[in-house]
Amino acid sequence: MADPALHYINGELVGSAASGTATDPATGAPIGTFADGGADDAAAAVAAARAAFDRTEWSRDRALRHRVLLQMADLLEQRSGAFIEALARENGKTLAEAGFEISLTIPKLRYYAALTLTEAGRAAEVAPGLIQRSVPQAAGVAGVIVPWNSPVVLAVRSFAPALAAGCTVAMKLPAQTGLVNGMLHQLLADTPDLPAGVVNSVTESGSALAELLVASPDVDVISYTGSTQVGRIIMAGAAARLKRVSLELGGKSPMIVFPDADLDVVVPTLTAAVTTFAGQFCMTGSRILAHADIADELASRLVASLSAVTVGPGTDPASQMGAMIDAANAARVDATVQAALDDGSATALLRGGQRAGTAFYEPSLLAVGDVTAPIVQHEVFGPVATFETFTDEDDAVARANATDYGLAASIWSRDVDVPARVGRRLEAGTVWTNAWAVVTDFFEEGGFKQSGVGRLNGVAALGEFQEIKTYVQAYA
Repeated sequence: MADPALHYINGELVGSAASGTATDPATGAPIGTFADGGADDAAAAVAAARAAFDRTEWSRDRALRHRVLLQMADLLEQRSGAFIEALARENGKTLAEAGFEISLTIPKLRYYAALTLTEAGRAAEVAPGLIQRSVPQAAGVAGVIVPWNSPVVLAVRSFAPALAAGCTVAMKLPAQTGLVNGMLHQLLADTPDLPAGVVNSVTESGSALAELLVASPDVDVISYTGSTQVGRIIMAGAAARLKRVSLELGGKSPMIVFPDADLDVVVPTLTAAVTTFAGQFCMTGSRILAHADIADELASRLVASLSAVTVGPGTDPASQMGAMIDAANAARVDATVQAALDDGSATALLRGGQRAGTAFYEPSLLAVGDVTAPIVQHEVFGPVATFETFTDEDDAVARANATDYGLAASIWSRDVDVPARVGRRLEAGTVWTNAWAVVTDFFEEGGFKQSGVGRLNGVAALGEFQEIKTYVQAYA
């Protein structure tokens, strides 16, 4: 077996006192080992990031930041094939989904490289002889906590704007993707002009680094992507120091289908919305809301489409949906579905399930009437969708807004006015019309309600990692 995948701290690839074993979700077989971080690694990462921010010109050298982000993008593009294969093998994604993740990541680095050179403040003579100007400046050290479901793009989605803003970074990467993390660490080590200490990244199965990032006075802002439950804990911990947080949390995205929608387009898109990344996606289309006039037809077509999805190893080109991250998560999802069937809150239109003892889960579609049912209210994080029927726009909006989540929603109608009216009333950070999961670097992404705080992507993401300083100068 190859040498363990390493951390990246203070400009060097380093090991750890402990190690972990990476496995292939499709087989459960070990595929490598990785350094598994602890308290000492966490302290070293934070200390290096603090020193780099305080003692180097990184926060003030726009040209350097621009150049480094472009170098990272170039290296990732050159190594994209290896990253895609590693993601499919260790993360369980299909090759196409792994390719999609990397295709989102490379332009994101280049976008934030460009923003380093386009940012501006404001200035005005507010009274005769009195000039004021407001200038953004880096907040300091950014603590980044990354989930396992899309580790490369979600790491970059946080650390690219942080670096563009002038921050240094201490980052926790998930143990479930320890080998992919090691490849990212090698890329950082190979970035020619990246100064030591500007980016520090540790793979960790425990929580020592995450806890330190939240509690340490040397970390100024937290960027976390993950569950709402953990997001609440982070926010509560950060409150002790009034530390700024940017949180993208869970979702229960309603997919609202009106009677004039083109079902030939709707059905394959909703199928993808349930099965992409095996449903392990904050924007999974986990709630399908169908108008009563087309509900029966839509349900029938979805059952046929979901039943036809080929579930298999991510590395097999024939697979349309890969394994979940591990067998334990597949069992958790199966138990959640069974609980909804047992308590009578749902009936099975399609009862998929876990292949015995494996991380493979066949998609499920459950008919639900009561929006207060747990299967509607709680994020499942697997290839499971509920199916609800509505009668008019008011009913659709009331149902769509009935959960504590508000990350995204989708509206399907060929009437120009319906999506405009309904979209305005939805409590969601992103609303698609006749589309799903369209996310670009240029426009912000984030949640309403319990789906998060702050925004990533777009120009606004820089603001998550900056303070605004106002200078006042009087002239005689």
